Formats: sequence, C-alpha cells, structure tokens
Amino acid sequence: MNVINVIAGFGVGAAVGMTGVGGGSLMTPILVLLFGFAPATAVGTDLWFAAITKMVGGTLHNQKGTVDWQVLRRMSMGSIPASILTLIWMDLTSRGQTSHGIIVHALGAVLLLSAIAMLARKKIQSLALRLRTTTAEAFKAAQPSLTVLAGVILGVVVPLTSVGAGALGTVMLLYLYPLRMNASRLAGTDIVHAIPLALIAGTGHLIMGNVDTKLLLNLLMGSIPGILIGTLIAAKSPDIYMRAVIAVILVGVSVKLLLS
Repeated sequence: MNVINVIAGFGVGAAVGMTGVGGGSLMTPILVLLFGFAPATAVGTDLWFAAITKMVGGTLHNQKGTVDWQVLRRMSMGSIPASILTLIWMDLTSRGQTSHGIIVHALGAVLLLSAIAMLARKKIQSLALRLRTTTAEAFKAAQPSLTVLAGVILGVVVPLTSVGAGALGTVMLLYLYPLRMNASRLAGTDIVHAIPLALIAGTGHLIMGNVDTKLLLNLLMGSIPGILIGTLIAAKSPDIYMRAVIAVILVGVSVKLLLS
C-alpha cells in the first residue's frame, strides 16, 4: 500500500463529496504534476477510478428516480461513438512523447474550460433561462441535436483527458435544460451518463496498457472514506468558497500544463 496515493485519493474524494466537482479535474493533474506518472497512465487509471466510484452514486440516483433517461440517451448517442473513434485515433497515433504532449496540452485546455464553467455556472444558467422563456419553440426544437453534440464533445474529451464528464457535462446540461434539470436530476443524469463513457474509455486505455492497477486500488482505498466525509461536511456548510478555490487552482494547473 502506498500511503501517499491513499492520501491523494482521500483528498480528491473529500473535495468531490463537498463540491461535486469531477474527480478527474483534480486527480489527473495530481498524478501527472505531483507524482510524475506518465499522462496516458494517469488518464487511463483515473477513468477506471471514476467509473468504479460513479457506479455507486449512479445506482443510488437510479433508485431515487433522479435520472433523466431521455436526455441521457441523447447524450450517449453522441458520446459513445465519439469515444470509440477517439480511442482508435489515440491508438493509431500513440508515439511516446508526441502522444504525451497531446494529452498534456489537451488536459490543460479542458481544465481551463472546467474552471471557467465552475465560475460562470450561474450566469450560464441565467442566460439559458432567458433564451428558454423568450424563444421557447426554437430552443426546444434545438435541444435534441445540441444534446447529441454535447455528447460528442464529451466523447472526445473524456478518453483524451479523463476530465469533462463532471464540470463540463453538468454546465452543458444546465444550459440545454434550464427548466427541466433540478439539482438532483442534473447530478443523477450526469453521473449515470459518465459510467458507460468512463468504462469504454477506460477499457480502451487498459488495452493500450495505460492503467496502473496498484495505483487504482490505493486511490480507491482513500477516496471512498473521503467522499463520505466530504458529503457530511457539505451538508453543514456551503460549497461556494470551495468551488472558487478549486477553480483558481485549476486555472493555475492548466496554465502550467499548457506551457509545459
């Protein structure tokens, strides 16, 4: 057992429990920048980390009836084919440092977008509400195709960086369905959609040899109690300040990755 990796898993799990921010936004940069893991290994391992932890949350949301299956099917129509094509492209173009450079820069860009999405979440939702009420017919007509497109974006981003299904996915759903998505339905739909996406992407990385099973087990040992404790803390205190701190950290990390 690697105690440092367990502690890292606990810290990320606690942050996820307190804020709901996707673990990939925090875990993958930690593995790359602090622990020195190869970018492909960090992404592949984190995808399985996300898939396993989200299975538990997804099961609970399904039992509570907080999953919008119509929206989930629309997103999956875009995300599943896009993820498979992205994995094929990654396998065909994987050439050592070149592949690592692509992943690092893509990770930096997605983390920056995730930080912006976290900070501008309420403004984005307000804009969507205005459009939904003032141009209702056109807005509703565009929802199905735009939801598939949102899935395509996640299908490309998640296999490449392991980031996006949480921060970016929830903001896109909030924009596309500002009246339909309350907090619990938003969380449930996003989490359940992320499970097959993470499993497919994780399987692709496993086939390519990008998953460290010992690291995965250590992270899970820490994250499970971390999520439980973080959830208890979140119930007693607002997460707005924690979200702001994480967003600022993500901006700094993204700049470092983009300049590396």
